[in-house]
Amino acid sequence: MRRIFALCAVAGIGFTALAASSPAQASYHLVRWQDTGFCQIWDRSIPTAPYPGNYSVIVGSEVPTFGDALVVKDGFLRNGTCAF
Repeated sequence: MRRIFALCAVAGIGFTALAASSPAQASYHLVRWQDTGFCQIWDRSIPTAPYPGNYSVIVGSEVPTFGDALVVKDGFLRNGTCAF
């Protein structure tokens, strides 16, 4: 019984170390809808594209965090690129 417990503990620590060593690949970009001018933050980890397809990506590079994406969106709202 002790061997099984020790094996499970070692496996759990190994999986935890593996998960902690690989960084999360969450990134965001800003999508602007063509018909309304509304801008939306889109999570790149979602495996589908926004629907309907009448959008354009207005941020050339991906934004690493959601907070940074909010700052970028606020800047576009202030200069009139995006509508609220």
